[in-house]
Amino acid sequence: MALPRPLSAYCALADRISTWTGWLTAVLIVPMVLSLVWEVFARYLFTAPTVWAYDLTYMLYGSFFMLGSAYTLKRDGHIRTDTFYAGWSVRRQGWTDAVCYLVFFFPGLIALLWVGWEFFAKSFGQGERVVTSPWMPIVYPFKFVIPLAAALLLVQGLAQFIRAVHAGMTGERPDAATRAPGEAV
Repeated sequence: MALPRPLSAYCALADRISTWTGWLTAVLIVPMVLSLVWEVFARYLFTAPTVWAYDLTYMLYGSFFMLGSAYTLKRDGHIRTDTFYAGWSVRRQGWTDAVCYLVFFFPGLIALLWVGWEFFAKSFGQGERVVTSPWMPIVYPFKFVIPLAAALLLVQGLAQFIRAVHAGMTGERPDAATRAPGEAV
């Protein structure tokens, strides 16, 4: 049994958003690696270390770590202990996932979104800079990634919750028919 059309459309949209942000996140690896390579050459070949490479590297790494989390959720790639779960029926797995989303996932992410937004807004309002760096870059774009990642996770999490409820009710995974052979859940 397939998901109702509006729910299916929402899940497909959430998946597209997560895939797009996952791709963008993967692209962020390139400037991070280039800045590290430049720093190594500048420091050891030219004896002229940069003042910006370290700051850029940790901001980009932190960003792609957080922004890639919705794509990882879409691909069911987050850590799970499958000792008991793997042997359960699809229906039991679905209801377990649905309850865990309601009790743990959504409340935690709503709190992260709320606090992360306040964290960013204060930083933006003050024009905060990294004072421990001689480069003194602005830090609020990096802090904006926190509420953005929480929002992206909430969007994908709602799609996963819908799928979990469907699996709990029907005993079938709603997207199994659309998955390519050999593709992970």
